[in-house]
Amino acid sequence: MARIAGIDLPREKRVEVGLTYVYGIGPTRAKQILEKTGVNPDTRVRDLADSDVAKLREAVVDGEYQVEGDLRRWEAMNIKRLMDIGSYRGRRHRAGLPVRGQRTQTNARTRRGGKRTIAGKKKAPKK
Repeated sequence: MARIAGIDLPREKRVEVGLTYVYGIGPTRAKQILEKTGVNPDTRVRDLADSDVAKLREAVVDGEYQVEGDLRRWEAMNIKRLMDIGSYRGRRHRAGLPVRGQRTQTNARTRRGGKRTIAGKKKAPKK
């Protein structure tokens, strides 16, 4: 079982795809890591040798990449800094509204939550 940065890679997938299960590694970075380590991207995770897993683990964890907990902490600190200084983006984060200028009158259901219902309002009778 290949375990990299605290994540178990799915055994049936190709290494190139399996690496993307680590937070902070996308398709492009996965290709870069495989090129650097010399591991064949078409190999299935279950077929990796222990030496290959060790090479990948060293490249990801000990390399120049920020992944998993460190990256999540870094992003959370950046958002917290914006909220602390009271910037526009920070206030939008605090209010749970879209941050990047999207319209909110009709869309933004994901950030604002589900539809609100008005208590006591009667629905129109069906015809």
